[in-house]
Amino acid sequence: MIMSEDINKQLNDIISYIQNTKEYKTCIKLKEQMSNNDNINKLVSEIKKLQKEYIKRKDDSIKKQLDLLEDELNQIPIYNIYNKNLEIVNDMISYVKDELNNYFDLLLNKKKN
Repeated sequence: MIMSEDINKQLNDIISYIQNTKEYKTCIKLKEQMSNNDNINKLVSEIKKLQKEYIKRKDDSIKKQLDLLEDELNQIPIYNIYNKNLEIVNDMISYVKDELNNYFDLLLNKKKN
């Protein structure tokens, strides 16, 4: 049981570390600000609608319209900054996931031998 508690503590430390990064905190703050931004919400809604439509019909005119809206959305500074920070946070999470996968892979392969 002690080993399990130690693992839980270490995982909680990793989660806490990520949550305390400047990038994570920025994402949370910007996400809240964006949720109150009518222009961003409207664009995101339109993009989602067009994405569904494009998947159904594979119409190039829809794709062009979709690209234009995505470009417009990416030109909004708060959205752009949010995405850059989100990418950094996702990279951190991915790194931890990869390291855990490698650890367990090595551990399990040792037991098989």
